Amino acid sequence: MLVKEAYHDSLRFQESLLAHYIHHLLAEKKISLDDDMSKINLEQADHQKVREMIQNNVLGIHKIGVYSLKMNQKDFVFIFAASQPKAIEFYTKTFHQVPLNCHEYPLDFQFARGNEVISFRDMRKECKSIPAIARF
Repeated sequence: MLVKEAYHDSLRFQESLLAHYIHHLLAEKKISLDDDMSKINLEQADHQKVREMIQNNVLGIHKIGVYSLKMNQKDFVFIFAASQPKAIEFYTKTFHQVPLNCHEYPLDFQFARGNEVISFRDMRKECKSIPAIARF
């Protein structure tokens, strides 16, 4: 896998740590986009600079997950949120009750919607704000 593919995937899948390391090494010209990722040594990076980049969120990565919250014995709601506590807080404010449980689902989980198959990752692109209800 090339660096450009790994970089693209790290941004797409919100892998902040790897994305910031690759970004730093590219900026320092210690690697190029056409290098083989298996030959990259992350120890070449200035770890303090990368830590500061992550703290300042230089790449603007805001991890969003999808959480399944159990409403009662047969009903669930899926909520896009930045964390499990944020999903529970949104659920409680929206439905005026505490969920029976809360579990994170993979964003690549697919299901039928009408005549199409869609993933939560694709549905997330339709959201204007987070947290948001994804599906009942």
